[in-house]
Amino acid sequence: MLSLGLLNPKSPDNVGSVMRAAGNFGVDAVYYTGTRYPRALSLKPGAANTRRSKSDDIPLALVNSLIDPVPQNTQIICVELVEDGIALPEYQHPENALYIFGPEDGNISQTIIDRADEVVYIPTQGCMNLAATVSVLLYDRLAKSAQLVGNNALIRQSRDRNNNLKVRSR
Repeated sequence: MLSLGLLNPKSPDNVGSVMRAAGNFGVDAVYYTGTRYPRALSLKPGAANTRRSKSDDIPLALVNSLIDPVPQNTQIICVELVEDGIALPEYQHPENALYIFGPEDGNISQTIIDRADEVVYIPTQGCMNLAATVSVLLYDRLAKSAQLVGNNALIRQSRDRNNNLKVRSR
């Protein structure tokens, strides 16, 4: 089981982009806490829909807590720019994980960090946008997994219908 937890996200655009990444990388569910996202969504009903049909079947659910309860055999992994965390290039992802991401303008609480099985950071020079962080983490997970299969069938299945490009032989 692969799940994402978003702590009090505020931007409908960011959450939509997270959902798009979730669909692209095979996430089973996305959970979020707080009131800022639903409030922002209600104030901005014409927000761009960055989701794609691939993510339509992924539940996006408001919960009171991201860590209580967590399914058995699921590791809690916090993704935060934090001292003494594990650099993402060195990290080995568990099969069943709940990845928790902090708010766009804040941090994951020390209580959640203390409860986590592991804390991972992306070694950048500065902090990243929520959706970008989710995308990098999910790509890293895919790149290190046995599920990574790159072939023309995957490309044809995944690309936009307006894209029919091919590399010409040289």
